[in-house]
Amino acid sequence: MDSIWRQKGATLSDKSARQEFGLTQDELFAAMRAGKLQFRESSMHGNPWFRLLRHEVEALVKEKSGKDGLHKKKLQKELADLDKETRKIKTRLKAIERRRAELTKEIDG
Repeated sequence: MDSIWRQKGATLSDKSARQEFGLTQDELFAAMRAGKLQFRESSMHGNPWFRLLRHEVEALVKEKSGKDGLHKKKLQKELADLDKETRKIKTRLKAIERRRAELTKEIDG
């Protein structure tokens, strides 16, 4: 059963669960106390955080806001990821165009 904790994408931090699914810290703690969420406590640079199982967090969201609510949260997360990627690509494209203009000017000049 421990192997699920090592699978890529099977876990997420409590912070990611709050951001991705719109849960509050209180909701997460209540579910952890009630035994609905298994967790592993960890810390990084002296800051504590909890590792949670993604499928349990999704089940909690489904219980809280229904199947449609979970689906909507997943779509919102994907849209946010696409927006972030778009901004990165636009920034990179501007840098490429700027460098291209510099090279063209140097060649022509």
